Amino acid sequence: MLLLTRPLDAAIAEILQVIGVEAEADRAWMFEYDADHLRFRNTHEWSRGGVGSFVQDLQHVPVTMIGWLHQRLILGQAVMVNDIEALPRSAGALRAEFIRQNNKSVLSVPVFHDGRLVACIGFDAVAAPRRWSDEIADLFRCADLIAAAHYGRSPITSGGEDSQAAYPALIYLRRAHGILGTPLTEIVGLRSSKDYTEVWLVDGAMVLDPRPLTQWLGLIPPGWFVRIHRTAVVNHQFVREVVRRSSGAWQLRLHDYEDHWPVSRAGRAELRAHLGV
Repeated sequence: MLLLTRPLDAAIAEILQVIGVEAEADRAWMFEYDADHLRFRNTHEWSRGGVGSFVQDLQHVPVTMIGWLHQRLILGQAVMVNDIEALPRSAGALRAEFIRQNNKSVLSVPVFHDGRLVACIGFDAVAAPRRWSDEIADLFRCADLIAAAHYGRSPITSGGEDSQAAYPALIYLRRAHGILGTPLTEIVGLRSSKDYTEVWLVDGAMVLDPRPLTQWLGLIPPGWFVRIHRTAVVNHQFVREVVRRSSGAWQLRLHDYEDHWPVSRAGRAELRAHLGV
């Protein structure tokens, strides 16, 4: 039901939290492959309080790192690793990553769409080793739902494209249901809030991010975003109206927001260049 009533990425994050809590996992996650199965990246993650997050570390990672696991996922198999130390020598790179994450047990379930392996979802046990059995069937059902909702709407690109081109650019934000990969195309604007940044999103939410605005300026593509004020940057695709007051001040109406965003004199030139106003 969540996949039908909530924005897709938020729904996936909430599903991971729900099934992670029910399974008494310490971390629940999803990663997806590129079109050629050469690289993968984490897209969603939920973790219990005090449990480390690694979603930002695992981006565009060579599949060779998880080669032992990938060989089993591509056959449609759920993979239950009860004892990290018992992994074979051929899984050395995977074992090293599990140890880095302090995992004691890991359950991985493949996600298929149109007969093709596109992603994987799973659980980590960090506090103590754990065996999951009944939860495997639940994860397979979740995998089927996610595949139909996510990849049915926007299939992974195939063909001769660069493998990274199949990925939308993501920024990772800590939201109510864990750290969530948010496409840059869903960011409406950024506002400085002392040492933090307010990230305003297309779904109407505002996330207070611990990175300062100066750091954000190095993360966002300049072709999409315009600095309209020393304290604010906007995605020009969401500019609905440029309001010019009788006082000479400029303000922007963005997306469906009621508040207007002020434009400084220095920001007007860049705004003109992008919008032709």
